[in-house]
Amino acid sequence: MEQAPEDRTDLDGRLDQAIRRTAPGTALRLALDMIIAGHLGALICVGDTDAVLAAGNDGFPLNISFTANRLFELSKMDGAIVIDRDLTQILRANFHLNPDPSLPTSETGMRHRTAARMSLLTKATVISVSERRQVVNVFLGGRSTQLRTVGEIMTNVNQLLVTLQTTRQALDRNLLRLTSLELDNYVTLGDITTIFSYFEVLMTAADELDGCIAQLGSEGRTVEMQREQLVGDMDEEYTLMIRDYAHDSSEEAAASIRAQFHDAEEGQLRSSKRVAHILGFDDLTEDSVMAPLGLRTLSRISVVREGMADKIVDEYGSLREILDDIEQNPSRLDQLGVKNPSILADSLYRMWGKKE
Repeated sequence: MEQAPEDRTDLDGRLDQAIRRTAPGTALRLALDMIIAGHLGALICVGDTDAVLAAGNDGFPLNISFTANRLFELSKMDGAIVIDRDLTQILRANFHLNPDPSLPTSETGMRHRTAARMSLLTKATVISVSERRQVVNVFLGGRSTQLRTVGEIMTNVNQLLVTLQTTRQALDRNLLRLTSLELDNYVTLGDITTIFSYFEVLMTAADELDGCIAQLGSEGRTVEMQREQLVGDMDEEYTLMIRDYAHDSSEEAAASIRAQFHDAEEGQLRSSKRVAHILGFDDLTEDSVMAPLGLRTLSRISVVREGMADKIVDEYGSLREILDDIEQNPSRLDQLGVKNPSILADSLYRMWGKKE
């Protein structure tokens, strides 16, 4: 019986798990590489074994421990290989699968058609190795993902690292300038539009790089360290900047705004009017002056502990109000629980360039 359509989130989660299980350095990937090197084909079903076994017949019951070498040797026989969900037991070999032929698929080869239909009929991860084309496809919910070689992935990685490096450099320059403009109380909508565009490029490239790192498996550790160096705490800074300038500064609203920025079509984030609309304003122009709350700037000061920036902003209302009052009335910060308010004041004024 055909199962109900799977939730997209669940399917994406299973795909992520399947990519990690077939990444370089895993026993399953070693077996797949051996099958390719041996110019063999294979059809492998992992998980949802009751449903898989109900969709076929014959074959050899094995119930033996899973190893890469055993999977490779068993692939020399016709039929499918059935493995348990945890990749600990090989349950069947030379197993003949009979999925419902009416299940839709755009695949052409017999093995790929069977794999696609089995992935629709069950929640198994179905892996098809093409003997002729020497490629590996993972099927889940009828969707096919072709596994890439380390060399193919690294070509994409190198392009993404260049994008991250150049974008981070431009973002750092613009954020430094933004801090000066914020302290001078002369930030325009055009200024923050440019920065939000840079943030989105950076985070999108970082997300794509995360996908490559998952595909690289044990080969991706160096890339992961490079990603951390280039992205660092920019994820948090992005959210804080949104909260600084959004009409609704709550964390929930910031998450929604980030999602809208991410889903915006190419070029829309360069439109000040579009950015203003997403932030919750419909009557601003590119030259409109924006008043930041100061969350991003305050979070960069060592004496401002986690969660304290929100309390300070709630008390003062904006970065401008903090600057106007902080030196004359430091006891107000004392009452909020800020230790060494004079250091906070000095830090802000040094950023502003008003003190040596």
